[in-house]
Amino acid sequence: MVGNLKKPHIGLFGTCGGSKWRDPFMLEYDKLEIDYFNPQVDDWKEEDAVIEAEHLVNDEIVLFPITKETYATGSLSETGFSALQAININRHRDFIIMIEQGLDDSLDNPVARKESLRSRALVTAHLKKLDIASLYFVSSLEEMLELSIALHDIALRRQKLERFRVK
Repeated sequence: MVGNLKKPHIGLFGTCGGSKWRDPFMLEYDKLEIDYFNPQVDDWKEEDAVIEAEHLVNDEIVLFPITKETYATGSLSETGFSALQAININRHRDFIIMIEQGLDDSLDNPVARKESLRSRALVTAHLKKLDIASLYFVSSLEEMLELSIALHDIALRRQKLERFRVK
């Protein structure tokens, strides 16, 4: 806790399924005592959707890596919602997005593959046209981890100034 404020959270959204991209992030965050939310659970239940939605709209930093491990239909649609959230001027939140343009060879449904590649290209092109100070686009998971830690440090400093903000 910072004073009587809860520490900023980092939401680990993006590619789920069997993906292990979150593992090194959680190890590093644990080492640095950074609070995070991991929506990927072994036994997902309907009530988990409520918790996930709560974090998606409230976490101070939201990560959206879309890896080549899945078709990413859900994750690609969530990035648009996140861009809209970044425009919210009542409170500062940061969004970091990474979209790999290729797909693993194991994803061999030709229709789903074509749609995923098309959606990845479109979402990337649209996001790169936005000029939103709290929306970041990175090209690797390493960059995402580095940037998320830096933004968390800034969020801690910003939180200390919150008592001076006009509400």
